Amino acid sequence: MKKFLLALSVTGLFLASTTASFADDAEKTIKGEAQCAKCSLKKADSCQNVIVTKHDGKEVIYFLKDHEGKDVNKKFHKTVCSAKKKVEAKGTVSEHDGKHELTIAAIKVVE
Repeated sequence: MKKFLLALSVTGLFLASTTASFADDAEKTIKGEAQCAKCSLKKADSCQNVIVTKHDGKEVIYFLKDHEGKDVNKKFHKTVCSAKKKVEAKGTVSEHDGKHELTIAAIKVVE
């Protein structure tokens, strides 16, 4: 009986943590400063869009990527490769290899 309760508890914890991670995949709006990860931040070997923002008083960097079949991110790069811009982006937030990623559906400059 104790083994059954232990297994049930472990399963419950696993399901709770899995559900929480899926909740992070909801579409969100991120506001911050768009810039190039290579040219401005020196955090990449090649040009890549990022949005730098604050969350709970800490700096958070979202690496942007496109939805399959769309190139919103790619088209936007010329806007921020040589200059930082305040932006608002909508998309799906996830984490990959310890980095925050935003798969963008839309992005616009706001000033």
